Amino acid sequence: MRDLVAGMGYLAKGQKWVARHGRWWGFGMIPALITLVGYIVALVLLSTRADDLAAWATPFADGWGSPWQGLLRGALAAITFGGGLLIALITFTAVTLLVGQPFYESLCEKVDETEGGAPAKPEIPLWRELLISARDSLYVLVRVLAFGILLFACGFIPVVGQTVVPVLGFCVSGFFLVVELSAVALQRRGVPQAERIRLLRRRLPLALGFGVPLILLFLVPLLTVLAMPGAVAGATLLARDLVPVDAGQDGEEDPAADESGQHPGGAPDGNPYSGGPAFASACPENPYAEPPQVRNPYQGGVETNPYRSAP
Repeated sequence: MRDLVAGMGYLAKGQKWVARHGRWWGFGMIPALITLVGYIVALVLLSTRADDLAAWATPFADGWGSPWQGLLRGALAAITFGGGLLIALITFTAVTLLVGQPFYESLCEKVDETEGGAPAKPEIPLWRELLISARDSLYVLVRVLAFGILLFACGFIPVVGQTVVPVLGFCVSGFFLVVELSAVALQRRGVPQAERIRLLRRRLPLALGFGVPLILLFLVPLLTVLAMPGAVAGATLLARDLVPVDAGQDGEEDPAADESGQHPGGAPDGNPYSGGPAFASACPENPYAEPPQVRNPYQGGVETNPYRSAP
């Protein structure tokens, strides 16, 4: 219950943050506005061409009499437009984040700075960031569609389909929305996508407390545009909870650490993802307790493992 309330709190804090920093609120709305305009144009074109598409897809009905030809093609046109609208709703956040990668990278960095301590910006070319974001978004979209098909099939179960399934649908959508929104902040911390999903799954009430209310807001396209900057800011604050920033990571020294950068007892600043040898030995199943030198999937070379300080 505490994590559920904390998730709602991060959503509110994100909106408050952009309200206090009005310039960043306007800056963060630009990608959502661009995406919204693009989708509106596409849906208008689809609505004007839906009848032609229905006629093209049903040549066998050319000789049908009234009203059967009109009913078939009218129903197919409505299904075509409805399908396009559904795809637009499902993909809007992912496309907005892809379009707004440079915008939201700057917004996340500013939130980290104002909240105290920010991870070093990864040295990745913009084209590679966009490629990684597109790949990660496609991976999430495939999972959402898989859950959607399963829940759609379960919707035909009496009683359960009308009560449990809609609730599960909002929970699944809210969870993956948080996965998408926190991707920018967690990627800046060097956390790969598979691990991002595991982190959020371990704190499922936290993710649902943030994502489910937001998915309800995002049902209204205009609110999506207005709330997107605060959602990214709130997701950054949530990411700081999942993967705390090491003191001194942004260049400042940690007064509690010794000359080697280790806290007394070998654990640096209490961050569970950067624990020293004592932490690794105490938790042999710790997935982050890898050798200090590993290949970073976001960069071409070999560098220090971001999850663990070298002994």
